Amino acid sequence: MPQSAYLTPTTDEDLSLDVVKSLLTYYMDITSKTGEQLSWSYGNFAFPYTFVEKAESGDWFYLKGKTDDFRTIVIGITNKKVQIVLPDHSTHGDKAKANELSKFLATKLKADLILFNGRKMLYTKK
Repeated sequence: MPQSAYLTPTTDEDLSLDVVKSLLTYYMDITSKTGEQLSWSYGNFAFPYTFVEKAESGDWFYLKGKTDDFRTIVIGITNKKVQIVLPDHSTHGDKAKANELSKFLATKLKADLILFNGRKMLYTKK
């Protein structure tokens, strides 16, 4: 059965897939720069996915794994929330990476995060 995590931004900014994609691109950039400082290809291990978009899908895209350890993470926008879905064929690596990416996105979007196990994390200013 697929599992989902939800990010609910608390700001009034417009939420779109372009914003999420730009944040994930930023994540790829900072991890690759970390790898350059360490003389290691850390970026390939920190983000082992490629972006895949279907022409008919305006509300979602998915991350396709580059290795057998990572398969698929689906990201979409529903009811002013970012939904991160792990399909049935996802691996433990996908779940760990999806948790990491959802926490990163929640930090950047100042969002409340409901993890895959149902627990809630608040990344809002108090």
